[in-house]
Amino acid sequence: MALLIDTARWPAHGRLWAHLISDDNLDELHAFARANGVPARSFDRDHYDVPEDAVPRLIAAGARHVGMRQIVEALRASGLRVTARERRHDA
Repeated sequence: MALLIDTARWPAHGRLWAHLISDDNLDELHAFARANGVPARSFDRDHYDVPEDAVPRLIAAGARHVGMRQIVEALRASGLRVTARERRHDA
């Protein structure tokens, strides 16, 4: 089991944001987020959106820094990925 975080490059609300995921299960992801002060409101179906300034702290806490492609591949391999189509269907 691993927690993965990518480089913050998605702009929103005047900041850049990264994605924090688990490559295995959401319980692990939620526990890590809680333990490291990531607000529950940052969770978006299969990942947490985290601001750029939080990335070094989360890496120091044990998240492994990876590229965006590795984030998507890990989510798919784990079965946790929520696709854009699934997001539209739930809306």
